[in-house]
Amino acid sequence: MGEKKKFSMLSCILTVICVVFVAEAAAPVAAIGNSQYFWWIFMIILFLLPYGLISSEMGTTYDNGGGLYDWVSAAYGHRMGARVSWYYWINFPLWTASLAVMFPDLYTVITGKELNTIAAIIIELAFVWIIALIARTPTADAVWILNGSAAIKVILAIGVGIFGVMGIAKNGMANPITFSNLLPSFDLDSLSFISVIIFNMLGFEVICTMSDDMEDPKKQIPQAIVIGGIAIAAIYMFSAFGIGAAIPTSEVSTDSGMIDAFMLLTGKEGGIFISAVAVLFGLTLFGNMISWSTGVHEGAAAAAENGDMPAIFAKRDPKNNMPVGGIMTTAVVASIVVVAAPFIPNQDLFWSFFALNLVMFLMSYIPVFPGFLKLRKEDPDTERPFRVPGSGIGLTLLAYIPMILIIVSIIFTAVPLSFDPDTLSATLPITIGAIIFIVLGEIIIRMKGKE
Repeated sequence: MGEKKKFSMLSCILTVICVVFVAEAAAPVAAIGNSQYFWWIFMIILFLLPYGLISSEMGTTYDNGGGLYDWVSAAYGHRMGARVSWYYWINFPLWTASLAVMFPDLYTVITGKELNTIAAIIIELAFVWIIALIARTPTADAVWILNGSAAIKVILAIGVGIFGVMGIAKNGMANPITFSNLLPSFDLDSLSFISVIIFNMLGFEVICTMSDDMEDPKKQIPQAIVIGGIAIAAIYMFSAFGIGAAIPTSEVSTDSGMIDAFMLLTGKEGGIFISAVAVLFGLTLFGNMISWSTGVHEGAAAAAENGDMPAIFAKRDPKNNMPVGGIMTTAVVASIVVVAAPFIPNQDLFWSFFALNLVMFLMSYIPVFPGFLKLRKEDPDTERPFRVPGSGIGLTLLAYIPMILIIVSIIFTAVPLSFDPDTLSATLPITIGAIIFIVLGEIIIRMKGKE
């Protein structure tokens, strides 16, 4: 009699929340103003819902543990699967490094003390390598980390919403809601937030890479995605309402995070409460990256084992089968970025470089949606434990609308839409960096020689 799997239904749901829900997401989007409510609802209906349904079908039908790589390879072959795997992985060390550089600021919030450059780098490297070490542990054995992180994220987000409602009760609506200001704004600044909202809704496929640790993955995966997706949508809307209604739009910076939101809502910049929020927020960052590590590195390992990614990604721990090659490669690349960051003279260039993780990440999802339709048509006899309802034009729209939204998001993030100096300086480094990474990926694919 085999050992019972450790991933319960509740753990699956909490893992979905840990992966997909981004604790600080509501504050930056609130900078749009009251039209944020339109964009949240619009994206929940036209992106989150169809993406969740498609992930449920693909994840329970093509469930070899490689996530997006498996799905796209089944639809379009190894070469496209390799591209997706490369784009999906290359974003991760950049994302890890971008979160690492937040920790010196968290230290300052908690202690009130500034760190020198060397001490800051040491803390950032500690973040990178602690994630790497924990990520070497099988997901089912580290499920308490994912569950705890999900719970903390929910507490922080609901807390922001409650403080926002309290602010409304005390001071009234900071941004009075009218019919006109609820309508979406189509200026470039507002449209640029489409990519931020979409980024905050991605990750359902990660739970599919954990199927080996589940008791009944074909049942648990779709249920966890549906229940977790509903919970995520509700929490996003509540926290967004609290911030948007209690804080004047002009005071919400586009780079504000969860801690900034609590500071603005409470009127305090320090103290025990804000320090506690900073500690909890830091813990969610660990949980977030540990949960994503499994999905990213299992996909890269599956690709490498099929000869579609460099062999280092196929290296696994002989004791627990974890993809240590990819995990360690990510840690090394993230460490190089962290160490180099303070010595880049143009910090705007540095943050533009980090925006590459968003562009490459979004690119990895583009083939998933048409691939879903292709497999439905060309592989109709394969058993589908979960099947997206609908057919014909309705199913086509369900797949292509999310794909179009992703493409639009990439354009607004990586393509200069005007030629003034500020726009060019902010966008061109992202454009150039994306081209470099795409070309590097093509070189790797050609060297592998797969069709």
